[in-house]
Amino acid sequence: MVKAPCQEVVWELLPAIRAALAAELVRRGMSQLAASRVLGMAPSAVSQYLSKKRGYRIEFEGEVKQTIEHLAEDINQGKIEDVSAAFCDICRLIRKDQGPCQKKPND
Repeated sequence: MVKAPCQEVVWELLPAIRAALAAELVRRGMSQLAASRVLGMAPSAVSQYLSKKRGYRIEFEGEVKQTIEHLAEDINQGKIEDVSAAFCDICRLIRKDQGPCQKKPND
């Protein structure tokens, strides 16, 4: 069975982005509770991300990792109010040169 591109994003990519951002926020001194509030998720979800029970299948490097680090810094400084838009930017960055979401329906 072939997975739809959006299914891959929801089941694999989005949890990995959330996990990486939660870990970066906590690494920078934010509590798990505060990180959960900023990210709009339950504190238990942040705990699962940090313990690699969830969102651990993809590890980011290079430009994506730097983007997540900069986002965490901007969140800590109160510069970002809508984190969901930043998730979309990161997802687009990851998929910009590859991925089935870039294909046309009959490709």
